[in-house]
Amino acid sequence: MTRDDIMEKVVEVLEDALGADPEDIVPAASLTADLDAESIDFLDIVFKLEQTFGFKVAQGELFPENLTDNEEWVQGDDITEAGMAMLQEKLPHVDLAPVIETKKVSKLAGIVTVDSIVNFVERKLAAAG
Repeated sequence: MTRDDIMEKVVEVLEDALGADPEDIVPAASLTADLDAESIDFLDIVFKLEQTFGFKVAQGELFPENLTDNEEWVQGDDITEAGMAMLQEKLPHVDLAPVIETKKVSKLAGIVTVDSIVNFVERKLAAAG
């Protein structure tokens, strides 16, 4: 499956899960900031990705979860070195540049993009062989 094929299917998943217009579902679009995804939508997106691509997504594998609840990872609005290491390890499909630059929790809101979902699917499919 090519990256374009994956993108096409991801667009269909996001269109269905979020009711978003296909022309708005571009690689740089943030799920929350641009496509208005809410926490409940992430569950639907994961379910639809699993159905569409035939793989399982572990909890927290695609989207960061409970980061701000862990004092080892976050102190106030600052992400600690341990938190940054965890993000880099658990979210290799996400461009963390804005977060790395500032180490601010507030920068996490827009990091999950359409492109990061495509990256995630590519990695999952490659790992499955």
